[in-house]
Amino acid sequence: MQQKTEDRSDLPLEIEKLSIGYKNLLVAKDISLSVNTGEIFGLIGLNGVGKTTLIKTILDLRGSPQQTILIYGQNNHNTETRKQISYLPERFDAPPFLSGIEFIKLTGDFYNHKIKDEDIERLADMLALKKEFLAKKVDSYSKGMRQKLGLIATVLAPCQFLILDEPMSGLDPMARVRVKTLLKEIKSWGKTVFLSSHILADLDELCDSVAVLDSGSIVYRGTPENLKKETSQKTLEHAFLKLISPNMDLKNTA
Repeated sequence: MQQKTEDRSDLPLEIEKLSIGYKNLLVAKDISLSVNTGEIFGLIGLNGVGKTTLIKTILDLRGSPQQTILIYGQNNHNTETRKQISYLPERFDAPPFLSGIEFIKLTGDFYNHKIKDEDIERLADMLALKKEFLAKKVDSYSKGMRQKLGLIATVLAPCQFLILDEPMSGLDPMARVRVKTLLKEIKSWGKTVFLSSHILADLDELCDSVAVLDSGSIVYRGTPENLKKETSQKTLEHAFLKLISPNMDLKNTA
């Protein structure tokens, strides 16, 4: 009798025994990971451990073996499958010759989706990106303004699964507060958010669950609260450091 295949179409992301690297350099080995629908999921790791490489592999921007990465139960090599993902890269730059509103609407066009002016204006107001700037060319934007523009375009794409690589990059404290408010609202819409960030205080506040990537492996997957409990630390930052470097003296760190 043929064994019934388990339906995994409810999971935005499932990775099973994935190994990634460059030529003879192995970055990560046998990574297995899943992200649940409607959660804010955080990927944590030091510089150079392979967080962005993993994200690019999920997006099929670099090679991966067949059937190791599934998006809503479908192979990530499938173009139609990847259309279910909206992605904000770590180094975001919109075409400088477009205005802000032209770029946002062009993003919608890629998904055959018309983004409404009122939705653009509402999110721009939430992120304190003034309406008059949306009509200006992107080459006149500051780094923080470009980051806000990228977030608006990513959020308003008609996708239920968002991947944000360092979304707080280049933002001042006030803008970070506004972005966190936006991410919480996105969750209330039923969307799933996968984000990577070095600002662990933000992840502690936002994330339902996190995974720690260290030395080529996922060394923790669970809630921020449970990681703090397991390491006997009060903050996610200290818990992360204690996990990857148990002998590190954290008494005199802020």
